[in-house]
Amino acid sequence: MPSEYMDSYVTRHLEIKKKPSQKLKTLLIILLCLLFIAIFIKLNSNRFINPVIDSYALSAKEIKVNKNKSIPVEEIKSKIEKELAQAEGTYSIYFYDLTTGDNFGINDNMMLMAASVNKIPILAASYYFAGKGVIDLDKIIVPQTKDIQDYGTGSIRYDKPGTAYSIRTLARLMMEKSDNTAAYLLASVIVGLDEVQKLVTDWGMLQTDMKENKTSVKDISKVLKKMYQGEITSPELSREMLDFMDDSDYEDRIPKGVPSTITVYHKTGDEVRTIHDAGIIVLPDRPYYLGIMTTDVADAEVTKSKMARISQIVFSEVTKL
Repeated sequence: MPSEYMDSYVTRHLEIKKKPSQKLKTLLIILLCLLFIAIFIKLNSNRFINPVIDSYALSAKEIKVNKNKSIPVEEIKSKIEKELAQAEGTYSIYFYDLTTGDNFGINDNMMLMAASVNKIPILAASYYFAGKGVIDLDKIIVPQTKDIQDYGTGSIRYDKPGTAYSIRTLARLMMEKSDNTAAYLLASVIVGLDEVQKLVTDWGMLQTDMKENKTSVKDISKVLKKMYQGEITSPELSREMLDFMDDSDYEDRIPKGVPSTITVYHKTGDEVRTIHDAGIIVLPDRPYYLGIMTTDVADAEVTKSKMARISQIVFSEVTKL
């Protein structure tokens, strides 16, 4: 980190001239307790809104499944449909077992506004060209004023003008922070939207339009499977781009439905009345894709909670095998 950004800390030794009175001590204790309660409620607010399964104590090694047994996809689909019977808006869902190919969908061919989910193919295209030697991930980029996307998510728009980033850092910020400026630079300046579109078409994503920012939950499964199976770029670069999709700032949907010890490589997307999440759940011996996209939803928090519940249903059924 550049020295001008480093904080300077000075230790000061304060002399206490007299002990505080007992009344003051009591008041301080009360204030500290109130502060602790407020912080606790703030940090756990998402847990109260989005109830999840109670198996967080399980380690990944303790979860065993029969990798050769077929998944009862119709049973899982039926349970999810019952869960959605009273849900507002429209849900588009697709499940795919990477081990056996077992799959099912609910409105899975709907072409919807992708929001930030289309940052997945942007990442894949960037690393595809990096693997070909066309893009140098260590190259330094200084965003210009016209490049700053001053809306939505991300941290770059708040940084000091002239701040420099490597292409690798832009990719990380695009996925971990869902940074819109990083996505714009990668898609429109570094790779080019036409080149991204050619690649997604070659990858069989025929319902994805990068310029219109539209895709389907089934299309996103295609690029994520290729990324996870190392079919986009080298093994080293494949691991790197997947690492950017684990433990992002937005873990309040699909990851909420599985134990915290399970890795989920995913990307969320939010727009007006639109809440998405799609990813690979790395269940030992049985990794699977789950994508949930929605439209015409009114309450974002209720929708996120419903998505966590759907993720819980799938995980619980798969781990019964």
